[in-house]
Amino acid sequence: MLKSMKFLAVLLLAGLVGVVMPPVVNAEVIVVPPGNRNDKRPKLAFLSVLWTAANKGSYEAKYRQIYSMLQRDKNLVGKIKKVAGIYGIDPIHMIGAIVGEHTYNVDGLDSLQGYYVKAAQYSDLQFSFEYKGETADEFFNRPQFQQCNNFKSNYEVWDCRSVIWRTKFEGKFVDGKKFSGERLQRVFFKPGIMGQTFGLGQMSPVTALMVNDTVHAKSGLPLLDINKANEVYQAIMDPDKTIHYMAAQIRTSIDLYRNVAGFDITQNPGIVATLYNLGESATRARALRAGNDQLKAKGQPPVYPEENFYGWLVNEKLSDLQKLL
Repeated sequence: MLKSMKFLAVLLLAGLVGVVMPPVVNAEVIVVPPGNRNDKRPKLAFLSVLWTAANKGSYEAKYRQIYSMLQRDKNLVGKIKKVAGIYGIDPIHMIGAIVGEHTYNVDGLDSLQGYYVKAAQYSDLQFSFEYKGETADEFFNRPQFQQCNNFKSNYEVWDCRSVIWRTKFEGKFVDGKKFSGERLQRVFFKPGIMGQTFGLGQMSPVTALMVNDTVHAKSGLPLLDINKANEVYQAIMDPDKTIHYMAAQIRTSIDLYRNVAGFDITQNPGIVATLYNLGESATRARALRAGNDQLKAKGQPPVYPEENFYGWLVNEKLSDLQKLL
């Protein structure tokens, strides 16, 4: 767990969600140096342990599997480098995200072709984003989410929605209706028997919708519609498209941590990977900024962002990962 996240619960309760903070002056930006701040790998997420044990695998074997696939597929790596350039990020951040997801999340496929096949399978499926007869579009028009409209960027609107779900709906009775105790992605955005993240970048529909406007502006890909679930799933399942959403997600997290939290994280792929894994980068950046503002007022040094288990692996294996590029 990131030390900076210790501020999160308190700041959320203090009403930080929905608050737009002024940008950090460039001279105040702190560069996060390369490398891990933790000597040992931080505690693994329970679901990661459960998934790996259920499939009788090991993290090292899963790491080698996805690494080998990337090593063999020069065409894919070429596409990653090209897309990274479009979004102005170092391609190592995309490599780190792919490797992290397939080491700690799902088992990777043996070849890229497998992902194209899976994407094609979704074209005939019929489903929508809904829960107990209420569509996601209708749900987000509830008054609890109105404060999220204070934000200008699509990412921050969705980030706010995710936090409101977690704090005001998850596992609670609201307006006479009992809501699931699972994450938003698992409730409104999971088709039937499928998982909550998909494809090469192990991306959720929520994440794709969060950066939808950025991808459209940078790549020209069509805008996604929350009421057209099939199109959203096809976008995150198709490797040629999902790498755009991955890059946009990474670009957005980097910008938020620079402009809101006051940290340049581009030199530390493990921190970037951690945010890709955890999500809610806007809320996390605001929490870190608010906490450090309090420390500064007391004459104390700032708390730096730290890697979780996922980001720790990326930093630990960085020299290996760079060879792929």
